[in-house]
Amino acid sequence: MKNALWFLLGIAGGFVAAHLVNKDPRGHEVLAEVDARISEFTDRIGDAYRAQEAKIEGLVADAKGAASHVVDAAQNAASATADDLADAAAEAVEASKDAAAKLTD
Repeated sequence: MKNALWFLLGIAGGFVAAHLVNKDPRGHEVLAEVDARISEFTDRIGDAYRAQEAKIEGLVADAKGAASHVVDAAQNAASATADDLADAAAEAVEASKDAAAKLTD
């Protein structure tokens, strides 16, 4: 509790000191320079964040594209295999019919 009180007093004291410094023209210039540097820093951080976000979005889009190609290839392979199995089954049925016809003749 004691530390929280000191923390709040420090914040209040900082605001009072900044207000008093801002009244002086030289102090106003110093605070304006500090504000400009903070703004520049936050702008750089924001730009870096947006660049990373765009990079990650690009990677995700590439991964989605690759996954889509893999799924398409798997579907094509499964379809071709199913067609081959259907053809083989039809040939086996025909061969069985021919063999049965020969046995009955």
